[in-house]
Amino acid sequence: MRKAMGGAALLTVLAIMSVVLGIGVGSVYLSPKEIAAALAGRGDEGVRALILGLRLPRVVLAFLTGAALAVGGTVMQSSLENPLASPYGLGVSAGAGLGATLVMVTGIAGGAAGMICLPVAGFAGGLGAVLLALALAKTFDARLSSITVVLTGMVISLFFSAFMDLMAAMSPEYAQRISLWQMGSFAAKGWRGAAVLGPVFCICLCLFLGRSSMLDVMTFGDEQAQVMGVDTQKSKWGCILLVAVLTGTAVAFSGIIGFVDLVAPHIARRLFGAGHRRALPGAAVLGGSFMVLCDLAARTVASPREIPVGAVTALLGAPFFLYVFFRKRRQ
Repeated sequence: MRKAMGGAALLTVLAIMSVVLGIGVGSVYLSPKEIAAALAGRGDEGVRALILGLRLPRVVLAFLTGAALAVGGTVMQSSLENPLASPYGLGVSAGAGLGATLVMVTGIAGGAAGMICLPVAGFAGGLGAVLLALALAKTFDARLSSITVVLTGMVISLFFSAFMDLMAAMSPEYAQRISLWQMGSFAAKGWRGAAVLGPVFCICLCLFLGRSSMLDVMTFGDEQAQVMGVDTQKSKWGCILLVAVLTGTAVAFSGIIGFVDLVAPHIARRLFGAGHRRALPGAAVLGGSFMVLCDLAARTVASPREIPVGAVTALLGAPFFLYVFFRKRRQ
């Protein structure tokens, strides 16, 4: 209990610091006092416009995206009993990215229609990718073992990424936008992304918390879960499809961003233990804070140019992936 309380206090401080830094640091530095005044409706009008119109929506979307990916990764690892499983690796992110790319190429990504079409296309693409991965995995392995599902998902992810590259080559006017989409960015998104992703994230998190006891049991393996009365096949399908909804919506607005869904769940379990009632909210706060700090680095390290945030998360997450992989092999 003391460890969990200490972890919660640490993550609360981290979340506040990341949000304040994300809003305050940029081409124009804003002090915490100026940020507080602007959020309270006071202070300089230009500062309020900068915070409320540009920086705050970007930070909120980055936090929600990181939280959504982290929760999806936590659930995926438990459902498949694999510490290396993630929505990114299962093809959900690539499928959602392909759906969003199709919307961009057709020219309907802007305006009010884009606000509806982007998340719908992202959800449809992510759902289609995971259904295809699960169908192929079931063809080769009726028990849907974690190794088969993960390997199949990786193949689907590579295939969909190649298809996006082909679309970029065939549509030169959209090539740069598609390329940036494949590496992720929160630039010039406004409030519409957060307005859609926020409710989807809250609903999915509540549904996962409602299934926390089932997820706890599934971490012990299929046989143990079946002994305790859990329908493992139905539970896996339900969890993975719900992760596809959550991840697909996030990717539809931010682009394809990897490794957050791998790093945050492992650190959250170290801080809060394996129980999902604490691990899921912990992973959400950790993933959101991590994403805000990565986005801050992406837009300030090479200022005035902006680095794709997916490149920053990959630079930090790839070594962590190797650490988890070799640690599992030693065990």
